[in-house]
Amino acid sequence: MQWLRDGLKVIGKAADSGALAAKADPTQHLYLVPAFVGLGAPYWDAEARGAIYGLTRNSGPAEFARATLESVAYQTRDLLDAMRKDWQDGANDTVLRVDGGMVASDWMLQCVADMLDAPVDRPTQLETTALGAAWLAGARAGVWPAAGDFARSWELDRQFRPKMGEAEREARLKGWHDAVRRTLSTT
Repeated sequence: MQWLRDGLKVIGKAADSGALAAKADPTQHLYLVPAFVGLGAPYWDAEARGAIYGLTRNSGPAEFARATLESVAYQTRDLLDAMRKDWQDGANDTVLRVDGGMVASDWMLQCVADMLDAPVDRPTQLETTALGAAWLAGARAGVWPAAGDFARSWELDRQFRPKMGEAEREARLKGWHDAVRRTLSTT
């Protein structure tokens, strides 16, 4: 989002990205591989650099916004797939709980739910990471409640359920994986 806001200046604030992405031409399929400083898990390629695939003369700010938000969903799917490989039972009953500024975008969270083919839960308190850090400090000082009591304070704002069909999901993931493969420095 910083790149869209500060680098390209196509949005004023991160919260504007979902509304702009919703205006994108659905016939354009751009893939942004945001390897601005390499690709982390599960690819681990520090030499990879960012790339955009699928550009046409009609690609504009809305398509860039959509590709940027979709890249978050694709990367989340890649990480979930990697974690599932490590799970003993290969659990597929996943619900993703999210937080942070980007989760204010309904559009992005619907995209994540669609790519994961799993529900995504947004809390009422969007900055739960900061709250968790504060709890750790308070717990260490003995002034905050026990971990179980703290965990029970989490409240659901909204759950996003997948709406995308399997064929479309698989086609988009195939396009993403092709874009990543072409971006990796070791190919």
